[in-house]
Amino acid sequence: MRQASNQPTRTFTGIISISVFVWSLLLSAVAFAQASSTFNQDFRLWTPTFLTVKLPSSFFAYMEVNPRFADLDDSGKIDQLLLRPALGYQLTENVSIWQGYAWVGNFNQRHTPPQSPFFEESRIYQQINYTSKLESFKILSRFRLEERWIEHADGTALRFRLMVRGSYPLPIAPEWALVAYDEVFVNLNKVGVAQGKGPDAGFDQNRFFVGINRTFGKHFNMDAGYQNQLLNSRSIPNLANQMNHVILLNFYINL
Repeated sequence: MRQASNQPTRTFTGIISISVFVWSLLLSAVAFAQASSTFNQDFRLWTPTFLTVKLPSSFFAYMEVNPRFADLDDSGKIDQLLLRPALGYQLTENVSIWQGYAWVGNFNQRHTPPQSPFFEESRIYQQINYTSKLESFKILSRFRLEERWIEHADGTALRFRLMVRGSYPLPIAPEWALVAYDEVFVNLNKVGVAQGKGPDAGFDQNRFFVGINRTFGKHFNMDAGYQNQLLNSRSIPNLANQMNHVILLNFYINL
């Protein structure tokens, strides 16, 4: 008996992923429109490296080292360093699940006591990845839930993240691909808001990236492009009040 095709399911999932991507862009536009005249802008350089290693029995090991450099006062100093290990499992051809930990060091921060120029954050996160394909257009949908412990903020902050990434290899040069993604962050509760040290519930930030991907071989590829990071720092009563213009270089190692 001929096996039924799962193409309609993949097509439907692809449509849903694109719809979420468009919704995220609309959210960014609304947030930008609501920003006031005190809207702040800055420039950043992010150079994360992502290592994924296949393990026996459909398991994966993952490690991310993510240094982020800021242009605060034109100093170009490091702003953040993220170390993010995780363990994943491939459930199906298209679905994988992940459990990970993240350490975040925040450097050279503008601050008020008792928070110092350097403070730490620890996270535990759960993640589901879903990959689909529409012709040559590849789509990754990533759902992540984070439990965050932020220095000087009592309690556990919960944050949900949804990213939709699309890539399209160029027919005349398949080692090159056009890439775009959008990721929306939503805080599910408020922690340490009264002291001004933790996140409030609601919209946290949105990241939109557009660039190119270059595949150098079976084990290495990289993204290069521009990322717009729109943040709600809660410093003024608007949906968003900080925009960072980020030069983003993503390095992917797959073993």
